[in-house]
Amino acid sequence: MSRTTVTVGLDGSPESRAAADWAAREAKLRGLPLKLVNVWEPAPEPLAQAPLLGPETHQHWTEHIPREAADGVRAAHPEVDVLIEQVTGRPAEVLADAAKDGELLVLGSRGLSGVGGFIVGSVGLAVVAHAERPVVLVRAEGDTSGTDVGVPPSRPVVLGLDTRAPDDTLIGFAFEAALLHGTSLRVVHGWDAPPYIGHGMAPDFELDAQIAAEQDAALTEVLRPWKQKFPDLEVVSDSLSGKAADHLVDASHEASLVVVGRRIRRSPLGAHIGPVAHAVLHHATAPVAVVPHD
Repeated sequence: MSRTTVTVGLDGSPESRAAADWAAREAKLRGLPLKLVNVWEPAPEPLAQAPLLGPETHQHWTEHIPREAADGVRAAHPEVDVLIEQVTGRPAEVLADAAKDGELLVLGSRGLSGVGGFIVGSVGLAVVAHAERPVVLVRAEGDTSGTDVGVPPSRPVVLGLDTRAPDDTLIGFAFEAALLHGTSLRVVHGWDAPPYIGHGMAPDFELDAQIAAEQDAALTEVLRPWKQKFPDLEVVSDSLSGKAADHLVDASHEASLVVVGRRIRRSPLGAHIGPVAHAVLHHATAPVAVVPHD
């Protein structure tokens, strides 16, 4: 099925406006329309009859906010075709469903005041956990693109990769994103240090070097066919001892986009984001793309 839009969740907040601006730039790069999805969640009776939740409030949220946002995006990005879709329902469910027919879904998240990172709300986490297409979280604070409009970003796209279970959907998204943005790709692989380190034993430098060489070789082998497929793309790979999430958060400070995967779990236990993706979502300082895969 062909993907026809870049979709963004819009609620009138500064976070969603930042997401709309980032999404508009992405839509321009991909040559796709931008669809602004505004979700109105009706208040239960009798709260719906309260003055602050009555018809005027409904009109403000369903008419004024989407129209003003669309006008702002069109003024800033006149080359992008902007569409508006207004839906009534639960935001997390509506947005996860809206992601199905788009190239990707973009949401805003509030940056931590004075500290690098996101505050990802329950709606954002629920959408990430259930969406079947990539979801990008964008901060409202500071420069969310790593570049000015129309200028290729100097900062690389960063991909978090587990060599034990590499997935073509995840890797392909990151390679194509770097190519699309005209920047390089940095692939970060984190691996566990030998168990003796946590028990106060003396380091075994020979063993450490052997493990590091094996991990580096595994990463090189996974990336080999992708480098052949994208011969003009500059790819830097880092195989690092320690927690993958920590390395990705560190790398986010110099990244234009961080790409992580989310394994799709079809079980009675429900959806699951995964500890690495969850940590990166909350602490990365660059926009984060979460790519679902089998």
